[in-house]
Amino acid sequence: MKEVLEQYASYNVWANQTLLKPVLAMDETKLLQIIPSSFNTIRSTVMHMWDAESIWWQRLKLQEQIIRPSLSDQLSMQEAVTGLIDQSKQWEAWIKQNKENMLEHVFGYHDSKGVYFKNPIWQTVMHLFNHSSYHRGQIVTMYHHLEVKKIPNTDFIAWCRKK
Repeated sequence: MKEVLEQYASYNVWANQTLLKPVLAMDETKLLQIIPSSFNTIRSTVMHMWDAESIWWQRLKLQEQIIRPSLSDQLSMQEAVTGLIDQSKQWEAWIKQNKENMLEHVFGYHDSKGVYFKNPIWQTVMHLFNHSSYHRGQIVTMYHHLEVKKIPNTDFIAWCRKK
């Protein structure tokens, strides 16, 4: 399990870096253009992805007060992308440094509605990476709507082939 999670953590970092390069070159108006989706702008989708990775990290670290990065409206897109990628790298480093049995550890947390759950860490991490893939797919669709010419391939197999 640890080897698989290490690969997915590395893939998650690469996929976020690769997919979000075009975002950094975009005009602010495109980043804020409304496109029907779970989060209706590229900016809000990136912020949500960062929130999710950060919130799960804080839960795992048993922080009592969860802080959402998106609550700071003053963040530039560069800061948001950097924050997300840094958080992804933190997950990657944490998984690499822990032993397999730590990933089996069951931890308790409250979801955003205050409901208490318990899950093994490995399930939480798999959810986290799957969640990011889902929203990266939405960003690809948004790129198409915004007529981005070069949309990077962030499929897992593309990452495997690059290794």
